[in-house]
Amino acid sequence: MRSTSARQTSEKNRTIQFLRLFLMALLLGSGARNLHAADGAAGDHATPERQAAEQLLMQGRIDQAVASFQRILSANPKDGQAYLLLCRSFYAEERQDEAIAACENAVQTLPRSSEAQDWMGRAYGMKANHAGPIAGFNLARKVKAAFETAVELDPRNGAAINDLSEFYIEAPVVLGGGQDKAASLAGRVAAQLPQQAHRILALAAERRKDYGTAEREFKAAVEVANHPDAWADLGAFYIRRAQADRAVDALKQCLAIDRAKDAAIVDAASLLDSIHREPRLAEQALRQYLESNAKSDAAPVIKVHVMLGKLLADAGDKAGAKIEFDKALAMASSYAPAKQALQEL
Repeated sequence: MRSTSARQTSEKNRTIQFLRLFLMALLLGSGARNLHAADGAAGDHATPERQAAEQLLMQGRIDQAVASFQRILSANPKDGQAYLLLCRSFYAEERQDEAIAACENAVQTLPRSSEAQDWMGRAYGMKANHAGPIAGFNLARKVKAAFETAVELDPRNGAAINDLSEFYIEAPVVLGGGQDKAASLAGRVAAQLPQQAHRILALAAERRKDYGTAEREFKAAVEVANHPDAWADLGAFYIRRAQADRAVDALKQCLAIDRAKDAAIVDAASLLDSIHREPRLAEQALRQYLESNAKSDAAPVIKVHVMLGKLLADAGDKAGAKIEFDKALAMASSYAPAKQALQEL
């Protein structure tokens, strides 16, 4: 029988591993997809300046967006939406402490906003990944509380439902995870958000190694609405099952049906790159996204420039890669992944 200290060490290790994997899922896009625009500020009328600043964020011009939101908040410290958009700007740039501070202000000024709570959970998750075991444990509980509040405030917030379900499925019980909680959540949203419900059941089945059920549920999520996100999820499942050909087929379908060329094709390109398949198709998808009118912080433009740069570097085009990394830094001068990519070039 293991000693108490051995059990505690094992639990800490599981907690750290969970936090790292969960943050990776959020940053790769599955959690950050804007599946439902849960504004949470009924009656809010955006000022022209805030609308212009939000467009800067959507276009990836983070330095300018941050300066604009800070200017707005200096004039009106009660502008909760400006705080939320500032949080999202910092999150896109992976500046964890600034994101948390801005999101905490957003939650205080928008206490009924599901969206603010969801982004608060994501910001805590980013911080938890860089914390020690004790601080990470406490932050993980804050992540759970924020996601649960987001879903409670708006049961149709698909992004928050995805975030909370992934937490329930992957988190150790000591952090508040559990398959029973995930199943209950799937049942609650099944009528109004069937794609999300099937996704939850698929991820839960995969977690317990029931791969047949997982595949059926991922396919059921596709059949509900034939949405690009669902095809990307199916492709990701096949990658985890080491079925590269099936993964490529699913990801090609994602790219084919996504006429808007939104964040879903960035997910598909990232997944193709992860298995070193169809590099030209992945590059084309990233360029289509950058040229589209559907850019958003669901797939931050600065991140896409870095992804594209790395694809070009892998193909031997170092000059082209440098151009992409420089573009990211021109938009977000503190963006660490772009700085690191340049150093490694």
